[in-house]
Amino acid sequence: MQTIEFAKLWSKLTKDYKTYMEEHLAPGLTESQLVVLEVLYEAGRMKPSQLIPILETTPAAVTMLLDRMEKNGLISRVRHLDDRRMIWIYLTERGKEEAKRGVQIRNSFMSDVLDRISQHNQNLLVFLLNKITS
Repeated sequence: MQTIEFAKLWSKLTKDYKTYMEEHLAPGLTESQLVVLEVLYEAGRMKPSQLIPILETTPAAVTMLLDRMEKNGLISRVRHLDDRRMIWIYLTERGKEEAKRGVQIRNSFMSDVLDRISQHNQNLLVFLLNKITS
């Protein structure tokens, strides 16, 4: 049955990806932190609550993650001038550097995996993945 084979292959690929990312991002970065850095890189600034659906986690988990990131100099939190209850998250220069490093690490893994098949099959794979994730 194709479902079983797909599940096995998908599981192996995701396990290999997570292992690679953990090894190469460490010790300064985690995969969750990389997601936050990438989103902030594009957005410029965000409220912590905006990360909850992106990370698919709880407000408490987001707060803990941001605490670690701020402690490591990846982000800064700034209170809104007019509404002191609102906090904006910004990337620091170190955060921008780590975001770029993390993307390079991920791209390296993806290139290594995709280079095993032809360009035509890469395009087909992306097309098919789009079909099943829509």
